[in-house]
Amino acid sequence: MNALNPVKLLSIVIPARDEVGSVPYTVRHLYEKLTANGIGHEIVVVNDGSTDGTWNLLQELKSEIPTLAPVNNEGPNGFGRAIICGLNAMRGDAVVIMMADESDSPDHVVGYYNLLNQGYECVFGSRFVRGGEVQDYPPHKLVLNRLVNWWIKLVFNIGLNDTTNAFKAYRREVIEGCRPFIAPHFNLTVEIPLKAIVRGYTWATMPISWKNRRAGVAKLKLKEMGSRYLFIILYVWLEKYFSRGDYRRQIQTIEKEMIAG
Repeated sequence: MNALNPVKLLSIVIPARDEVGSVPYTVRHLYEKLTANGIGHEIVVVNDGSTDGTWNLLQELKSEIPTLAPVNNEGPNGFGRAIICGLNAMRGDAVVIMMADESDSPDHVVGYYNLLNQGYECVFGSRFVRGGEVQDYPPHKLVLNRLVNWWIKLVFNIGLNDTTNAFKAYRREVIEGCRPFIAPHFNLTVEIPLKAIVRGYTWATMPISWKNRRAGVAKLKLKEMGSRYLFIILYVWLEKYFSRGDYRRQIQTIEKEMIAG
């Protein structure tokens, strides 16, 4: 594993569309946990065309949470576009992408930070390894999730079994090395990690938990996303097997996978 500089400023990028009922709890708990652990950070919440007062609420929360840095996505809306907007705005030397609906635990953000500082360039959480947990996961989505992730694992020949989960961490050089991003919607959640793996960045996995939202409405529409996920998966698969390494990072690396308890 390469010796890497410690992460001095951790950016957390959170896309938010009509999340007025969830985002205050998400950012408060995140700020409390990161501050208690002495982690320098910024919380980049990207308002993605909300119509429920999310943007005004974020402005109010800035006086309470000094590390909150709201960004308004002025371009076309979409989950992936909002994340890219946040990645463009972040100041940190590493980033965690997480959801606004409280489904992701701030405790695991601390775990990601610690693994990044052990020398990994990416950290991928998995809800489906020993120590992982899901609460109130819709049964039909769970079945589809496991089938899609099993297929991705098979066609890319990788150990990761929760690729579609958005909640992951990357050093800045990984984000820059995987550009340009072309997925405008939830399919960005597979584009970034698959590109990072294919392009040779080091990565670790750790168990994480997930719980269903207590407020608001889920934004992922399965009927709309199937072909978009397939397009991105095939796009990166073609890079892996037919680009002759043209997009791989320039320095030699050793790829490792570790299950951190």
